[in-house]
Amino acid sequence: MLRSKFIGCLVGSAVGDALGRSSEGLWFSEAKIERFSGRWTDDTHMMIGVAESLIATEGFDGSHMAQTFIKNYEREPWRGYASGPPRVFRWIKSGMAWNEASKRLFGGSGSYGNGAAMRVAPVGLFYHDDLEQLRAVVYGQSQITHSHELGKEGALLQAYAVALATNANPPFELDSSAFLKKLKGFTRNEVYKQKLERAWELLGETNRLRVVRELGNGVEAHNSVPTAIYSFLRNPNSFEACVLYAISLGGDTDTIGAMTGAISGAYHGVEAIPERWKSKLEGREYIEKLAGKLWGIKSRL
Repeated sequence: MLRSKFIGCLVGSAVGDALGRSSEGLWFSEAKIERFSGRWTDDTHMMIGVAESLIATEGFDGSHMAQTFIKNYEREPWRGYASGPPRVFRWIKSGMAWNEASKRLFGGSGSYGNGAAMRVAPVGLFYHDDLEQLRAVVYGQSQITHSHELGKEGALLQAYAVALATNANPPFELDSSAFLKKLKGFTRNEVYKQKLERAWELLGETNRLRVVRELGNGVEAHNSVPTAIYSFLRNPNSFEACVLYAISLGGDTDTIGAMTGAISGAYHGVEAIPERWKSKLEGREYIEKLAGKLWGIKSRL
């Protein structure tokens, strides 16, 4: 089952990204959502880079991961990258340290976007049973492009949500309250603690506009990571339902879809992802292979 969860997480993330890509910036467009091409964005491209580096070094090596990101970006720069990562990549190539370059963004404050969270699923899988290492590696992989506390803490929450889902045992009823309490206790940031409280209060909410107003649907980590966690928790028993709900909230749909899909895929395993989506997914075999390798290394360490 654990192998299926590893594969489900990475495939689920890519499926959520590809589904969201078709409706990014739009509102409540389920007709568009179902016109699924299977093509994914920088979200999955960078998630693949995280997995590739963890596999190659059998753990975290910041310099190796940064170089993996750079190599993948230079091969396929058209994936929809935001302006920040390519600038960081240029600075690293010019000789700046992998953990220093991102500090230059936004006048020295660093980015608090969701780019570190959208790619972090492999870390949540690999360290699902070691929370101390999980925190350290999440902060490390985030630092390559996102040095702001909100960017790093968002990635931490997403990775921990993946870890919790990996450790859960469906089809037993998921305790949403306990899930959120664990997340709230794990983050050190008050903004996220408050967002997670709101997520709990909104679990029965039918008005999507209110959900977006309270939790957000933007590119900022604190306006998207809690939204993805919420989308999973209001539809924990169906991969399809939670991902379509996440995307229906509009805004940064590819990233919110990817993060929701990663959590749900880690919870249910790959069998729960509809075949009509898996069959069209770009690079499915390679993504499944990476997940299998990650599981294999984890199993023998």
